[in-house]
Formats: sequence, C-alpha cells, structure tokens
Amino acid sequence: MFVFGNLLLAMAKVLDIVLSIYMWIIIIRALISWVNPDPYNPLVRALHAVTEPVLRPIRRAIGFGVGIDISPMIIILAILFLKYFLIASLQDIAGRLR
Repeated sequence: MFVFGNLLLAMAKVLDIVLSIYMWIIIIRALISWVNPDPYNPLVRALHAVTEPVLRPIRRAIGFGVGIDISPMIIILAILFLKYFLIASLQDIAGRLR
C-alpha cells in the first residue's frame, strides 16, 4: 500500500504546483489588465488564451454588477479552496497509506 500512498502524495504535490502556477497566471493577468496592454503582444495573448476559458463563464454569471471584474478573485478563492481542501485531503490519505 505504500506505493499507492507515494503515488497519491506525488499527485497531490504536482496538483499543488499546477494550481499555484495557475493562480499566479490569474494574478498577472489581473495586474496587466490595469495598464491597458497591447492586445497583440504575444505574452498578453498567451495570458488571455490560458485564463479566458475559466474567467468567461464566471464573468457571464456574475456580470459587472459592482463595476469591476471580480472573476479573477473568485477563481483565486476557488484555487485556494482546492489547495486547502483537496490537496490536504490527498496528503492525509497518502500519509495513512504509507
């Protein structure tokens, strides 16, 4: 069972890293949107391509009712929830299987 525990622990750590990287991409996109970037810049296009499929449905559901786009904040909160709930649970299960 220790092999499955190690596999689960490795998956939890990789998922933690991926979620952290995506959270920073969301933060960078939100910061860049404040300076009105060139939409044809390759970095801006890459950030838009990676984040827009996640942000768009939330933006449609919430809208701009408060005057600002809070969809990045909602995604960051969801990522933090996944990190504290899912990854911590996977690590606990992996610890019990070792």
